Amino acid sequence: MKVLTQFERKPLLFADPEFIISCTDPAYFKSSFEDIERALSQGYYLAGFLSYEAGYYFEEKLYQDKQYDFPLIYLGAYKHARQEKIQEPVGGYRLKNPRLNITSEQYSLNINTIRDYIAQGDVYQITYCLKLLFEFYGQPLSLYNQLLKEQPVPYPAYLQTDEFQVLSLSPELFIKKNSTRLVTKPMKGTWPRGKSIFLDLIAPLCLKYDRKNRAENVMIADLLRNDLGRLGANIKAPALFEVARYKTLCQMTSTVTAKVIKDVSIYELFSAVFPSGSVTGAPKIRAMEIINELEQGQRKIYTGAIGYITPDKDIFFNIPIRTLLIQGTQGQMGIGGGIVWDSTFEGEWNEGLLKAKFLTDLFKNQGKPGDGSLFREPSP
Repeated sequence: MKVLTQFERKPLLFADPEFIISCTDPAYFKSSFEDIERALSQGYYLAGFLSYEAGYYFEEKLYQDKQYDFPLIYLGAYKHARQEKIQEPVGGYRLKNPRLNITSEQYSLNINTIRDYIAQGDVYQITYCLKLLFEFYGQPLSLYNQLLKEQPVPYPAYLQTDEFQVLSLSPELFIKKNSTRLVTKPMKGTWPRGKSIFLDLIAPLCLKYDRKNRAENVMIADLLRNDLGRLGANIKAPALFEVARYKTLCQMTSTVTAKVIKDVSIYELFSAVFPSGSVTGAPKIRAMEIINELEQGQRKIYTGAIGYITPDKDIFFNIPIRTLLIQGTQGQMGIGGGIVWDSTFEGEWNEGLLKAKFLTDLFKNQGKPGDGSLFREPSP
């Protein structure tokens, strides 16, 4: 197992683990965190991920008695981290057969169902996701490096195991802990790049002052303030509505900070904040129940957390959005958006396609399906 993080342009490579802490059975979920604490006390670095579904087992109300074929927790224990990258193998790649896991008709019905839940007062927002499925042949690292070169992001990561590879082109920080300082940067708000020089110049301002996007962003920032309040003190939001410009779109984040004890238990920390409210909605537990009801299949790595923990319990994890999971020749990438009362099917559908554009442009370059459309929808 190899884990490469390139957070904030500082590559760290974790290779040749002494052992792996892996959990697919919820019965061993809590004991996995005992293994984590033991490994850290022995001086190991831990690097890997938590899947989104791990979030069900921090809350008794969400508990599901089931076995998983993809790990809830997957962390390698390493003696050290190297400040280098993985040497790229010789060979390219090919992507084929892009398709969505849901029809546009079913997607529209689910958006209306979410709006009904909002109207009834169950939730204020739901982050609802679908998946782009595809076939992959070749070298995953080559694809990762090309995507990162074409659209640099602040929190990319690459994971390589015998069973799967994860290519994370994430622009979103989940959590960073240095000693007693904790930082999270929830991302909510998307706007397309402009089609002219003038429109592109004002696109960040359009996003920053758009009523719907600001409402989504501040709602999740408040949720994160509450989550961090369960864990620490001196909760602050030093920056709101910050807009970053990427190759295909603009996105908005806010920053929330807290002070925690230096040796806080890893279970306590993750149980307070995982998964991020930016990938669930608000209130979080009810949002996760509705997500489980409406979404088709497990999210797996998508919207979980990828990163590392040092022996001193410094922590650095991204949120794996814009993240590809490749298992053999089969690939998938989640696409999500925050649904609020004034969301529309057309707006959310188009926003999802925009978020996937950094990848789907590669399919276009290799030729579209014979029917002339980029995606083939599943049969109803």
